[in-house]
Amino acid sequence: MMSRQDKPTTLQGSCHCGCLTVAFSTDQAAEDIRPRACDCSFCQKHGAAYVSDPAGTLRLTATHAEAVHRYRQGAEAAQFQLCRQCGVLVAVTFEHQGRLYGAVNVGCLNKTPALGAAAPVSPQWLDAETKMARWRQAWVPDVQWVIADT
Repeated sequence: MMSRQDKPTTLQGSCHCGCLTVAFSTDQAAEDIRPRACDCSFCQKHGAAYVSDPAGTLRLTATHAEAVHRYRQGAEAAQFQLCRQCGVLVAVTFEHQGRLYGAVNVGCLNKTPALGAAAPVSPQWLDAETKMARWRQAWVPDVQWVIADT
């Protein structure tokens, strides 16, 4: 059972070189945050598992616009956010009706608290509309992207 807290849990992280940072806040207790381990070949090769909360907040920051490499694969509905300099996958996003949704790769988090056990997910077998409907239900809505040099 998921418990909510009065004080938000904020998970912060970055790519290896520090050009991209993430700050994910949720009122879920850390032990109730259950990462989702996508079984597509891209996520498997990156060892990615994602956390999000539709009631949470997510801020992605880049030191400069050129630091971000956006990659689409599979159905090309989602954009993977990677550091152009060190190659670390920090998050995945997708846009729907002018709103940016996202999830954070736990592999880029600093001092990760004891999260719940990762759950395997298989979006590659879903059609694009079903995938996006699931993402709208599970991912953080209104992701904030900040480019520091502007």
